[in-house]
Amino acid sequence: MELIYKYEPTLLAMMAGLSFICWVALIAAAPLPGLSFIAIILFVHIFLISTLGAWLKGTGIKITYQQFPDLRARVDVCCERLGLLDNPCAYLIQPRGAFEAAALRILSGRFIILDSTIVEALEDKPDAINFYIGHEIARIKLRHMRWAPLLIPAAVLPLLGAAYSRAREYTCDRHGYLACDSLASAEQGLVALAAGGRRAAQMSVSQYAGQAEESAGFWMSFHELVSDRPWLVKRVAAVQALARGRRVAAPSRHGLALLLALFVPRTGVVGGMGGLMLLLAALGIAGAGLLPAYRENREQHRIASAVNVGKDATAAVERYYYINGRNPDSLSQAGFALDDPDRAVVAVELDDGGIVRVFPSAYEWRNKAIAFVPVHGADSKLSWQCGSAQIPPHLLPAECRDN
Repeated sequence: MELIYKYEPTLLAMMAGLSFICWVALIAAAPLPGLSFIAIILFVHIFLISTLGAWLKGTGIKITYQQFPDLRARVDVCCERLGLLDNPCAYLIQPRGAFEAAALRILSGRFIILDSTIVEALEDKPDAINFYIGHEIARIKLRHMRWAPLLIPAAVLPLLGAAYSRAREYTCDRHGYLACDSLASAEQGLVALAAGGRRAAQMSVSQYAGQAEESAGFWMSFHELVSDRPWLVKRVAAVQALARGRRVAAPSRHGLALLLALFVPRTGVVGGMGGLMLLLAALGIAGAGLLPAYRENREQHRIASAVNVGKDATAAVERYYYINGRNPDSLSQAGFALDDPDRAVVAVELDDGGIVRVFPSAYEWRNKAIAFVPVHGADSKLSWQCGSAQIPPHLLPAECRDN
């Protein structure tokens, strides 16, 4: 039996490749902010894991042969069936909110964490608990959560990140099925997620799996495409098809839903808290790459405005020169009055040689001058060369570079 869902390796390769390109591009565009952001992401990940791990150990019930020996025995049997040699710690917990649900999802790659409500729902069908345990063991065996921080750039992309997450769910269901003794146990393990305990025993699994035919509609298709998990009815149908050695006859998704989903970034990598972290990380990645460019663009605009003020000053000096045959003693004598609604400059000066110096108001370049040097040509015609030895050329307008 092939335990890895057929699309998972391809989706993982795409995720890894795109994430690598994004990280390299970020570091190339802004080396220090890029590396700093990666370091922050890794630090936050480690801190979050340690915080949730401490919470789990301080709140959950550790499953041992002294505490719930039946569950510990099932964990060990399932680990052996699925080829996990280093049997991990297992905990029983009853999640009561978004924080606990997020913790279960994030920590599932390090511990086997069983929801007590699901275990109780399957109390009368203990082999079905094997499906639940096997599903969780697969996360540890395949290290689904280990590389999550480094896959963040691709994880937020529409369709791709959610598709990879759904593929992992199908893979885990396959491991859960192998951990069971029968298809019926795997089915019960899945339907308990939908109907609980007593009602799950009374429901028709075949009719429930048949509801997968209803998932072809627009909204059903759209919400699954942007979700981290497949519809439960489709997971039941997939396990049934696996047990019977045939392909899943899943209904095709609505075309317009696929188009709309292309415009919806994914923010639910691990649900609740994890989705928020992912959204903040995506904003941080965008900010780290775009903020330097925004700042540079703003500085270019302000310096260009300062150059325009300098042009007004040189025009006044030029008029005075043509009328009087000499340079003015001051800008006010030349009739220049500073008109700077953008507050682009802090000062405009004229020296004895007729050079006009403009001092931009941009904070980093406030004491750095842009010089307009007069050049006397044929027939006493006056022209100007603009430049600065203190301001980087790429911030200056094209006319003021290389002068």
